[in-house]
Amino acid sequence: MRLDSNTPLTKAVPKAPKDLAAKLDLHTVGDLLRHYPRRYAQRAELTDFRALAVDEQVTIVAEVRRVDSRQLRNNPRKRMLTAIVSDEHGHQLKLAFFNAVPVHERQLRVGVRALFAGKVSKFNKELQLAHPEYQTLDGSGDAAEEFAGGLIPIYPSTKSIASWRIGNIVRHVLDLVDLPEDPLPAQLRAGHDLVDWATAIRDIHRPSSYAAVGRAKRRLKWDEALILQLTLAQRRRSALARPAVPRPGRPDGLREAFDAALPFTLTSGQREIGALLATELAAAQPMHRLLQGEVGSGKTVIALRAMLQVVDAGGQAALLAPTEVLAGQHARSLRALLGPLAAAGELGAAAQATRVALLTGSLSAAAKRAALLDAAGGAAGIVVGTHALIQEGVQFAELGLVVVDEQHRFGVEQRDALRGKAADPPHVLVMTATPIPRTVAMTVFGDLETSALRELPRGRSPIATTVVPVAEKPGWLDRAWTRIREEVAAGHQAYVVCPRIGDTVRSGACGAEPEGTEVVDEEDLVGDEEEGRDRRAPLAVLDVEPELTAGPLAGLRVAVLHGRLPSDEKDSVMRRFAAGEIDVLVATTVVEVGVDVPNATVMVIMDADRFGVSQLHQLRGRIGRGEAPGLCLLVTEMPPSSPPGERLIAVASTVDGFELARLDLEQRREGDVLGAAQSGRRSGLRMLSLLRDEDLIADARKEAFGIIDADPKLIDHPGLAAEVAAVTDKERAEYLEKG
Repeated sequence: MRLDSNTPLTKAVPKAPKDLAAKLDLHTVGDLLRHYPRRYAQRAELTDFRALAVDEQVTIVAEVRRVDSRQLRNNPRKRMLTAIVSDEHGHQLKLAFFNAVPVHERQLRVGVRALFAGKVSKFNKELQLAHPEYQTLDGSGDAAEEFAGGLIPIYPSTKSIASWRIGNIVRHVLDLVDLPEDPLPAQLRAGHDLVDWATAIRDIHRPSSYAAVGRAKRRLKWDEALILQLTLAQRRRSALARPAVPRPGRPDGLREAFDAALPFTLTSGQREIGALLATELAAAQPMHRLLQGEVGSGKTVIALRAMLQVVDAGGQAALLAPTEVLAGQHARSLRALLGPLAAAGELGAAAQATRVALLTGSLSAAAKRAALLDAAGGAAGIVVGTHALIQEGVQFAELGLVVVDEQHRFGVEQRDALRGKAADPPHVLVMTATPIPRTVAMTVFGDLETSALRELPRGRSPIATTVVPVAEKPGWLDRAWTRIREEVAAGHQAYVVCPRIGDTVRSGACGAEPEGTEVVDEEDLVGDEEEGRDRRAPLAVLDVEPELTAGPLAGLRVAVLHGRLPSDEKDSVMRRFAAGEIDVLVATTVVEVGVDVPNATVMVIMDADRFGVSQLHQLRGRIGRGEAPGLCLLVTEMPPSSPPGERLIAVASTVDGFELARLDLEQRREGDVLGAAQSGRRSGLRMLSLLRDEDLIADARKEAFGIIDADPKLIDHPGLAAEVAAVTDKERAEYLEKG
C-alpha cells in the first residue's frame, strides 16, 4: 500500500501506538514526517550522564558495566535485576528491573551498548532509570542494523513511546510514502542552495552524516520561515486591498489645540514618529503600524495625537487595553491630558471638544449603556475599553482608528475583530512597551510596519535595581521594608508586587515560616519552573498585606489591588493611590502596564524569580516616573548561581529593554513567544530559531513578499498555497474552538 502525507497513521501503521495522537499530536503521515529528531547519537557515542536531571524523560546511549540479580526479601518468588551502565567519562547510572528478569539477563550482558529510554529518578541519593525500555546496538534489532556505522535519531518521545519505536514507524512510512512535489520553486532553491524537500525529509530522519543533517535542517528551516512569511504577506495584502477613509490633520482642530496646551516638549523621537503617523493617517491606504518603545517613552501621547487627528477628520478612535485597571488608567490619563478638550457637553468645555468614553465588562448597566450610546452616536470621539469593545452589540458611528495597547496580551483575532466594527477599513496602530527583537518583529508582527521609540522624555529619573537574596542574606529583606518606610517618610509611595492573589492561608511572606499549604489560584503567575518542584507556593497578596500591616510596615496606609476585586473597587484603589491617599500598594501584576503614579519611587517584587525578564522590566517601569529616583528590589530565595538567580542579576544590570528582550528570547521557548503573540496557541515552528536564524528569516521575508506581489493568491504556486492554507485553516479552527 502506498501512502501520502494525508494518510491517517492508523491506516498507514495499523499497530501504531495510540499515544502518537494523544500525547504527540501526530495524526497523519505528514505530521509524523514533521516530527523531527531533536538530536542524533552515533553508534560508538556515549551520553554524558552529568547532563541528566531528575524527572527528565531521556533517551541515552550507554554501555553495560555490571549486571546483578537477586530475590526480593518481601517476595522470594520475585527477582530484581540491576544493571550499572556508564558513559565515556566513567560516570555511572543504575537501571532497575522487577519483571521479566531472565529476558533482561540475556539482553543486558557486560559490554553491550544500547539505547535506554525512561524517566530519571533518584534512589538512595543515586540517579537511576526504573524499568527503562531499551534496544541494543550491537547487531540485534532493526535500529542497530539500520544505523550501524551511521547516526541514530533521538526523537521527542513520551513515557509510553520510546524514541526508537518512533524511529521504526518513521522508517516504515518512508519506505511506502509517495512524497509530494517540492513546494519551493526551483529558482528559489537554486538561488539559496537548498536541497529538494524529499532529500531533506529523508536525510533528517535517516542521515548518513552530520553534513546531510545540516543541509536538511537548513532546507526545512526555509520551509517554515517562508510559509510563515507568505501567510503574513497575504494578510497584509488583504488588509491593504480595500482603501481606508483618509484622515488628514486640520489646522484649527483638536490636535493643534492639544499641542498648544502641552506643558512639556515632545522628544525628537515623538515628533518624528508623530509626523509619520500623521502622513499615513492622511492616506487612502490603511495604516498598519507597530509602535514599540521603552517603558515610559511616551507612546500614549503619540497615540493620543493620532486619535485626535482622526477625530478632527470626522472619525472615532478605539483604544483596546488588556485589563480593566489599564483601561481605566488610560481613560483617566487621556481626560487629564485633554482637560476641556475632553469635556464635550459640559460647562467649560472647549469649542471643538470631544468625549472619552470607557467601556469594560464590569461597568454598571447604566454606565455601560451610556458608553455604548456615546460610541454608537459619535458623541465619544475616543472610546477606551477592554475585550468588551469587541463584543456583539458594540457599534461605532465612524470608527477610523484602532489602537491596540500591549499587543503581546492580544492575538491577531482580537485586533481583526475590533477592525471589523468599522464600515470602512480603519487605520491600525499597535503599541507595546515590551521591546521586540528584530526576528520576532519579522515573524510575529510581519503584517505591520515597525517603528521604535528609544528616547525617554526629559524628567524621567534613573532606576536602581538590586537583587535581594533572602536565603543567603535574610537581613536584606528587613532593610527593604526600612527603605519603603524611608521613602514614605520623604513623601513618596511604594509598590509591593506578589506573583499571585492567594487565599486565607498564611504563607510566611515576610520572613516567617510557612503555616500550611496554599491553594495556587493565581491570575498572573508566569515565571519559570526551574528547580521549583519542591518549592513552597508563590507568595500571595492576601497573605503578604496583613503581615506587612501588622509587622514591618505597621502604621503606614497599605491597600491591596488584584484582578478579583470588583471593578469599582479597583478603580477606587487606583484613584486613592494616584491621589497620595495610599502609601503602599500590595498588588499582583495588574500594575504591570500603564499605571502612572509619578510619586511612587520604590518597588519590592516578591519571589521575583517567578516572573519573566520582560515582565520584571515592565513592573520596574512603574517607578521613577517623576523627579525622584526609583529603586526596584528583586526579592528571591534562589541562589545567585542558579539560572533564575542569574536571570535576576541580568535584569538588575541594565534598564535597556531591547537588551533584555534578547535575553528573554534566549531563555524562553521560542514557540511560546510566537504563540502568545499570535493567537495564544503553541507555534508550529520546529526547526526555525528566532535567535540564530535572523538572516534566513530576513531572506525568506524578502522572497515571500516578492512572491505575493507577483502571485497574490499563489495560483502559480499550488504547493505553497496548500501549505499556507493548512496554517491559516488551523489558526481559524483553533480560534473558533476558543469561542
